[in-house]
Amino acid sequence: MAGNQKRRATRTTNKKGMLVGSGGQRRKQLKGKGPTPRAEERPGHPAARQSARAEKSRSTGPRRSTKGSTEVVTGRNSVLEALRTGVPATVLHVGSRMESDDRVKESISLAADAGIAVLETPRGELDRITDGAVHQGLALTVPPYEYAHPDDLVALQRPGAPLIVALDGITDPRNLGAIIRSVGAFGGHGVVVPARRSAGLTAAAWKTSAGAAARVPVAQATNLTRTLEAYRSAGFFVVGLDADGDVQLPGLALADQPLVVVVGSEGKGLSRLVRETCDQIVSIPMADVTESLNAGIATAVTLYEIARSRR
Repeated sequence: MAGNQKRRATRTTNKKGMLVGSGGQRRKQLKGKGPTPRAEERPGHPAARQSARAEKSRSTGPRRSTKGSTEVVTGRNSVLEALRTGVPATVLHVGSRMESDDRVKESISLAADAGIAVLETPRGELDRITDGAVHQGLALTVPPYEYAHPDDLVALQRPGAPLIVALDGITDPRNLGAIIRSVGAFGGHGVVVPARRSAGLTAAAWKTSAGAAARVPVAQATNLTRTLEAYRSAGFFVVGLDADGDVQLPGLALADQPLVVVVGSEGKGLSRLVRETCDQIVSIPMADVTESLNAGIATAVTLYEIARSRR
């Protein structure tokens, strides 16, 4: 027996464990696991990844240019329009082995003339850069906008009394672009936007401004109420636009003074703290009191009247 125990695979105990191939001893593993989960609930499935991206988009809002991040303009029409309006960009990604048309050729030509790098990019890499958006073989990388400090607008040396527009809750970048364009047209010194819950200077805002964003500085305020109080301490008068104003726009006696015009959102108007900070609340007289103007048009009308009064 001693000699037999030295043989390989010799059993040296009487205890019996599981025998390989005995299905009866593993009945628990043969039980059903329930219905097959939906594709959106299977980890690693393309439908699950797409659902996760959609949920992230709903929770964080649209992608926008913030400090330390970039914005990607996708699609042939959007990229071409951005390049035509001079939106600052760093790289134009062109899909490899794709059928090009006049939009692609013009985009490449405009990018080359503007000194923007043009890179031939595989489709898989384009999908990654654009986060799965429809890009049609073109993607334009826009760097984050360098905002000014609110104090910088006070130090600007420009003819005439200083005129600044502050935005309270404007979330549409096209409204922001239209306001920047009006500020440039009527001699304003700059625009102030809050750092949170406000539209930033994205490619959409830049396009709407029709190039005015290159001339009109945009400052970002951490706390809009404190920034307005600082402007008041610097000798500015702060007036807010609202339908229930204390005075009507043609009767604004402060038009020739250093002025900050605060524009609220279309739905909620001026926030409570901002309204309390204003020296006056001004309304725009209209024939039909049931009608209202969007923020961009209201700002343009106000700046025109101020410019007319100053002349």
